[in-house]
Amino acid sequence: MAVEIVNRTEESNGADKETLYMLGGVALVIFGAGLVLSNPTVRRYLGNMGVGNLASAALPDIERYFRLRAM
Repeated sequence: MAVEIVNRTEESNGADKETLYMLGGVALVIFGAGLVLSNPTVRRYLGNMGVGNLASAALPDIERYFRLRAM
């Protein structure tokens, strides 16, 4: 009985640690993107490229992809 409890605890700690690492990585990516986008030079380049136009042009392709995937 005690061995089963210990095994269950060890398995859940492994899953919890992996989830913590994954969420930590996502937080670092978001933080890094925020640092890059806060740079005035980067913001100027993105403004000249027209990122909003790029996103609106890609939207129909993304919708088509999700429809095909749902089939």
